[in-house]
Amino acid sequence: MNKLPKDWLDDVPQNENQDEDEIIWVSKSEIKRDAETLKDLGSELVELGKNALERIPLDEDLRAAIELAQKITREGRRRQLQLIGKMLRARDVEPINTALDKLKNRHNQQVSLFHKLETLRDRLVEEGDDAIPSVLELYPEADRQQLRALVRNAQKEKAANKPPKSFRQIFQYLRDLAEAQQ
Repeated sequence: MNKLPKDWLDDVPQNENQDEDEIIWVSKSEIKRDAETLKDLGSELVELGKNALERIPLDEDLRAAIELAQKITREGRRRQLQLIGKMLRARDVEPINTALDKLKNRHNQQVSLFHKLETLRDRLVEEGDDAIPSVLELYPEADRQQLRALVRNAQKEKAANKPPKSFRQIFQYLRDLAEAQQ
């Protein structure tokens, strides 16, 4: 048996493109976390309504799987969500995440607008005719007479402990004005 000299490694050619051939090792836990993240994204997509789902760029197979998951209940739903997560692993999810973020932001803006309108409605009912000019500044197309009638009816309903019909109508009227302004 021949013994190799100690410096036998010196004769082996070095790989000069070592950086390109370097293998990036990913832990099993990281792979599981990524898969769970995609499954959660699939769950969010399933929870969206049909109208919102149309605004998200999905291919036909994925859209069909999501629509099926929306119809399924109980155990089948869990398996379908796992399938959707698996399907998402083979796709670029960045456009889906971007579209989903836009939908969430739109929802947050709408909630914020509704809170402002509720505050304005409460102020109208509390202050009465004194608060109407501020509403007319915000919404110049508002009808002063209709607004005054709604406010007075809401105040009467509140004083008589009746159901808040006019209170709701004020909010609806303000919401219609805000939507028309946008």
